[in-house]
Amino acid sequence: MAGAKTKVVRFHETGDASVLQLDEVLEREPRAGEVRIRVEAIGLNRAEVMFRRGQYLEDPTFPSRLGYEAAGSIDAVGKDVSGLNVGDRVSTIPSFSMGEYGVYGETAVVPAYAAARYPDNLTAVQAASIWMQYITAYGALIHYGKLQAKQTILITAASSSVGLAAIQIAKAEGARVIAVTRGNNKRPFLLDAGADYVVVTDDQDLEESVMAITSDNGVDLVFDPIAGPVLESLASVAADGATIIEYGALSSSPAVYPLFTSLAKGLVIRGYTLFEIVRAPEILAAAKKYVFDGLESGTFLPFVDRTFNLDQIATAHEYMESNRQIGKIVVTVP
Repeated sequence: MAGAKTKVVRFHETGDASVLQLDEVLEREPRAGEVRIRVEAIGLNRAEVMFRRGQYLEDPTFPSRLGYEAAGSIDAVGKDVSGLNVGDRVSTIPSFSMGEYGVYGETAVVPAYAAARYPDNLTAVQAASIWMQYITAYGALIHYGKLQAKQTILITAASSSVGLAAIQIAKAEGARVIAVTRGNNKRPFLLDAGADYVVVTDDQDLEESVMAITSDNGVDLVFDPIAGPVLESLASVAADGATIIEYGALSSSPAVYPLFTSLAKGLVIRGYTLFEIVRAPEILAAAKKYVFDGLESGTFLPFVDRTFNLDQIATAHEYMESNRQIGKIVVTVP
């Protein structure tokens, strides 16, 4: 309806979670190639924390929206959109500028290519928790990592939503999983989630533990969002010819490239982001089918740690930054 108001989350300067505010703005009609979603649930991602701080791949233009993942129903369709209709239940694939198309709010306008139907067996809260984590893990493990049955994969930050998706995908492929986490309280959960072994770095030496688990053979694939000094340890536990995929920079310290270890072992150390997958239509189509089929069959199931209301968005961000969560944080929209 023209002239209708809607509440959206914006920030007018970079900073901590307190800069997030709920603003009432005019509801925007979708332009050609766009759809508008009546949002029911929003999945939070570490990228949004970095964007809010001014430390992401793109810089915010103020006042800036933010957010990549939302689930709800389409309530308006722009020109030149095919295959999507008013009433369709969809969730968004992170494949757009966050500043331009942020989805935090009661409504969100996104490019039509970013709106994807999700399996009927998922709730809106679950549907807001799928594409970022599973496509990120798919691209690293399946498309680039070529993970095979009986290989061993090391997954750091394993209790994150992406880490848990990677565990599920690796087990579906018949691989052996070593999950790495800092706190011993997360060990039982990670074992229940499918990890074959859990290394708790607060209590155990990473290199000694992994080499003991692998009988000194090392791991075939490493999936890591931390980098920093830990990269040297990851290279040390990698097998000859192994691949290390770096998809983040959670460490506050610079990464040191393990040159001599890489030369001695013939390692491949590869930087990677989700956008390599979502910007390649054929690869994205394969990823969507793989993830959709796994979710529909129940092989994959997103784990939601905690939900917040939309007016608690700053608290939700603070909780994400505490690193206490296991899996996804979701904000619900009344």
